[in-house]
Amino acid sequence: MKRIRRSAAVLAALALALPLPVAAAGAAVAAPPPAAVAAAPAHAAVRLELPRPTGPYAIGRSTLHLADTSRRDPWVPSAGARELMVSMYYPAHTGSGDGAPAPYMTTEEARLLLEKQKLGRPFPPEILSGTRTHARTTARPLAGKHPLVVLSPGFSLNRATLSLLSEELASRGYVVALVDHAHESFGTSFPGGRTLTCVACDVAESAPTEEDARKVMAKVADGRAADVSFVIDELTGHRRDAGIAGTAGTASPARKFSRIIDARRIGMAGHSIGGNSAAAAMAGDRRIRAGVNMDGTFFSRVPRSGLDGRPFLMLGSKAGHSPGSEDTTWPEDWRKLDGWKRWLTVADAGHFTFIDLPVLGAQAGVSDPSAPLSGKRSGEITRDYVGAFFDQHLRGIHRPVLDGPTAANPEVTFNSP
Repeated sequence: MKRIRRSAAVLAALALALPLPVAAAGAAVAAPPPAAVAAAPAHAAVRLELPRPTGPYAIGRSTLHLADTSRRDPWVPSAGARELMVSMYYPAHTGSGDGAPAPYMTTEEARLLLEKQKLGRPFPPEILSGTRTHARTTARPLAGKHPLVVLSPGFSLNRATLSLLSEELASRGYVVALVDHAHESFGTSFPGGRTLTCVACDVAESAPTEEDARKVMAKVADGRAADVSFVIDELTGHRRDAGIAGTAGTASPARKFSRIIDARRIGMAGHSIGGNSAAAAMAGDRRIRAGVNMDGTFFSRVPRSGLDGRPFLMLGSKAGHSPGSEDTTWPEDWRKLDGWKRWLTVADAGHFTFIDLPVLGAQAGVSDPSAPLSGKRSGEITRDYVGAFFDQHLRGIHRPVLDGPTAANPEVTFNSP
């Protein structure tokens, strides 16, 4: 079907569903100029590494494959049950677990991501998949009950692109469930040698009208909200609709985490459509006490009744999500939020500022002229503000960085429309 011309607000969310370069700042743009790619060091000299987390704890990581047999896959019904891949990050005992760091992503996942972002030729997938992490597989979890934060990536992006934030939160004492949603990324590896691609992207791209495209994106957000409730069920052993007495299936591979999760302190954050999903999940599941939307359009709208007074952080680029920008869902849904809330925008940021890509791209000499905020600052701002939000609202630790502008973060504006 012939592609239609959409408004910038819709393109901002659909851009990740299309084969665009990493330099895209949330809108359909041309590939980066050759000079940007040519500035990258020789492949043999490139060794990408996630920034070292700032928290006091070592980090463990485990991978779960979950299937919700109560729902069929919304994009490929013939596939059967809705499938999820979940990377579990948790505070761990120093020195425990395997000696090597956990892998960042598979080479095939990296190949598909780079290919769709038009970076396959100058940037071999082995460079991205070989990114050094700080988590260790099979590391022994710290005893005690820790807050749980669920993370959902941007549309078309593999969950690994939120690894920096996952490691940071785990180092501070959180259990983190980083979720990949089947058929909603350019490539996610599943058991049995399967790598599922983005069927939902094809559906969104082929939508005949802008309104149809919005409905597709709302379907994505609402489906992810259901995914998150299922993940919480599995991790805590308690079903949302059965109250504290109801138990999830004891055979679930996720059940082992229930002993280190405090089910009374659960939050969610996400990038792009994952951020919209955080609000959608809170609207349908009161167990989620706090949420963060990182640069995501609210295709699935915040209810008129609000979120029952629960706190919510909106963190976005200044160009795309300041008051008066083209994405009208932010001011409209801001007014519906009825608890503690902040609307923060970041100068010189792009749509990808809040994930790993600009941090890793800077190490390889790849930059985006339309989003000149450095990769280092991109990671620091995301880490500091999202971490502070959950510290304050899940751990009860007051974080002054959330009170107003600071000299240490001149790029960040507090909006009060």
